[in-house]
Parts: sequence; C-alpha cells; structure tokens
Amino acid sequence: MNRVWTGLALCAASALTACSRHEAPAWQGYVEGEYVYLSSSQSGTLTQLDVQRGQTIAAGTSVFGLDSVNETAARDEAQHQLAVAQSQLADIQTGKRPPEVHVTEAQLAQAIANAHKAALQLTRDEAQFSAGGIPRGQLDDSRANAASTAAQVRELQNQVTVAKLPGRTAQLAAQAAQVEAARAALAQAQWRLDQKRVAAPHAGLVYDTLFRVGEWVQAGNPVVQMLPPQNVKVRFFVAQTVVGTLAPGRGVTIHCDGCRADIPATITWISNSVEYTPPVIYSNENRQKFIFMVEAHPSADDAMKLHPGQPVEVRLR
Repeated sequence: MNRVWTGLALCAASALTACSRHEAPAWQGYVEGEYVYLSSSQSGTLTQLDVQRGQTIAAGTSVFGLDSVNETAARDEAQHQLAVAQSQLADIQTGKRPPEVHVTEAQLAQAIANAHKAALQLTRDEAQFSAGGIPRGQLDDSRANAASTAAQVRELQNQVTVAKLPGRTAQLAAQAAQVEAARAALAQAQWRLDQKRVAAPHAGLVYDTLFRVGEWVQAGNPVVQMLPPQNVKVRFFVAQTVVGTLAPGRGVTIHCDGCRADIPATITWISNSVEYTPPVIYSNENRQKFIFMVEAHPSADDAMKLHPGQPVEVRLR
C-alpha cells in the first residue's frame, strides 16, 4: 500500500514538473509614459486654463491661453498696413482719378477752341497781307499765335493720354512688393497671436497642470503635461538566454494587479546592450545574470487601463 501511495506521489510530482516546464516564462517590468509637455513660444500671463488634471480630452481641444492684448493690436495694425498698400497699388494701376482727368480734358477743349480761333485769324491776316491791308509784323504775330495754340492742344492731348495710363512698370513692381511685405507682416502677427492659445495635438490624459491662472509663463515653459495613449508602454527585462528568441512585432500579454484581464501588447524595441552588468568576471556560471530591456506597446484603448510606474508581469503569447 505504501508503495502505491509513493508511486502516486511520484507521478503527481512528475506531472507538476512537466506543467511548470511548459508554462510560459514571466518577466517583471513596469509601465512607462512618454509625456507631452504643452507650451507656448510666446511669454505672457496665463488668463485661461481650459483643462483639469485627470481629464481625458480629444485632439484639438483648447488647453490654455495667455494674454494677447499686444498681439491683437499688432495683428490689427498689420491688417491696416496691408489695406493701405493694396489701395496704393490699385491707385497706381488705374492711373489718375476721373475728376483729375476731366480737368485736363476741359483744358484741352479750351485749347482746341483757342487754336481754332487762332487758325481763322491767321487765314484772314494772310488774305489781308496779300491785299496790302496789314503789315508783315501783324501776319507774323498771327502765325506765331496759331502755332502756339496748336502746340498747346498737342500737349494737353498727351496729358489726357498719360492721365489714363497706369503707373510705370518699376513703380508698379515696387508697390506690389510693398503689398507682399505687408501681407507677410500680417501673417507673422497672426502667428504670434495664435501662439497665445494652445490646443491639444493628440487625444489623451491631462496628467498634470503646472501653472495657475494669473501666473506669468515664460516662453517655452510647459503649462500642461499630457499623456497620449500611444505613448504608454511597458518595460520589462529578460535574461540574455531569452533575448535572442524575441523580436519586434512579437506578441506578449501584460498582467497587473487589479486588472480584470490580461492586456495584449506588441514588442516594439529590444535593447542592443546589457542593461545591468554585475561586478563579476564573465563566465558560464554568471552569464545568466545579464538582462536586457525590452519595450512593448499595448493598443491605444488598452493603454488607458495602465498607469505609469505600475508594476506588471509580462508573458509571451
């Protein structure tokens, strides 16, 4: 009878040993978060904080705002400067204003009338001179007057033509450059104004807020610390005898205390060097002490179930 019980015990022990040999190895690790620090390129007083610590927000959500009185005024000034430059360009392109052209046209009409009158007087004087009725001096005066009034007509005709022409090519090019410079100044002013309000670049958890409303924020200082789900990863450590069997893309499962179910993840990175080297001489007996760091990322939905610093246990799938 004792032999029977002894045999059963040996069989049970053998079965347990066989099961333990086939059980997937487990590695210890922890959850790590790669935080995104939201800041502005401009300095200013924090006037608006739109999120709270622990809040989950969507991409594009307004996060915080700084005072923007100066930037708004600069933007408005740039808009007015652009409008002035555009108006000047349009004025050059269209030539003189219609009332100015009308004045020159009226002067031309008067000059034409004077020229016609002078031409008639010249005709009469030439007839009188042929008949001996007037001296040559009077005829010369009539000819000079007719020539002068005719020249004045030609001058005013050219002035009307020029008044209707647009500005010269070089003048137009210079003013067009002024318009582009004003447009660039407006874009720069608008960019500075836009920098006073910051939105979330990705969906995720607001891990912490680092300033309070009313405090001065220096340019580049983070105001909100975010943790996007895709930035949550698990770091675990495997022995050098195992690291050669792993590769990026290999599936693992993550077990943590309090988790309702194990979380699937995918290996994304394996260290190329030993993470911790004990102060011993390399030997066959001590090589098992060498470990390598491995990183695995869960899906974005499962990442929200994990918390940075949380200890986990990782197994191969």
